[in-house]
Amino acid sequence: MKKEETELATFAMGCFWKPDLLFSSTKGVIKTIVGYMGGDENKYPNPTDKQVYTKKTGYLEVVHIKFNTDKISFPELLDIFWKNHNPTTKNRQGPDIGPEYMSVIFYHNKEQKKIAEESNKKYQKVLSQKIITEIHPAKTFFKAAPYHQKFLKRYRGAVCY
Repeated sequence: MKKEETELATFAMGCFWKPDLLFSSTKGVIKTIVGYMGGDENKYPNPTDKQVYTKKTGYLEVVHIKFNTDKISFPELLDIFWKNHNPTTKNRQGPDIGPEYMSVIFYHNKEQKKIAEESNKKYQKVLSQKIITEIHPAKTFFKAAPYHQKFLKRYRGAVCY
């Protein structure tokens, strides 16, 4: 039996509840977890929700994705990323405003970086406004409180942008 080939992908695209629901229902995605990445790990070595929402930590809300590369590719995940949030607004998605809602692709290896940069150029050609999404190396992922995990699956009437 062939061993399942997996990779990680991490995206910041506004409130993490919506991308969690979106990617968790995507064929080839094995697991999604919501949490935080990109902040000051020396000052905030294990950030809490309360700390992140002070807007002073540098952490972003992210969805951390484990996927089967035989069933879905990183470029296909990027297509979902680009099509399901506004990559042209700084620190904002809908009514959610703040640095924790910034649009970022965190890459886990050099190949992902290259693919993310190419994807950014591809989507910039079709969008009328300038893409402000940033591309950064993945840092330590900090899982958000259990309350946030699978939130929209548990609370179907909730809204997230």
